[in-house]
Amino acid sequence: MRSEAVLVRGAQRTLVSASEQAVEILIQRLRGVLIARQYVMMDYNCPTAVLSAARKITPGMESPTVSPLDEEGWVAVRAMVLRAEAQALMDRLWAAGARAILVTSLEACRL
Repeated sequence: MRSEAVLVRGAQRTLVSASEQAVEILIQRLRGVLIARQYVMMDYNCPTAVLSAARKITPGMESPTVSPLDEEGWVAVRAMVLRAEAQALMDRLWAAGARAILVTSLEACRL
């Protein structure tokens, strides 16, 4: 079975009513869910010596989050990546020296 959802509203006016603001919020939320379905969050640990290469593999939306680990010379990296590319990116990261690679689904986002 195939289905489709359609949001219908009247023409926008110059004065923004409370109901029009509510519709805009709903649209933002729906857009966030649809975008989140295309991406996953990838977390991994890597030696600082390979961080530059790893960042090129997973640049994230704007920049990956990089945090120091308790083990000297290691960092934790977190970046959003396209869901369809996740497995190939994990292979490349592993080959570059990253370890403890995790992929987590997203429920919603705002970009």
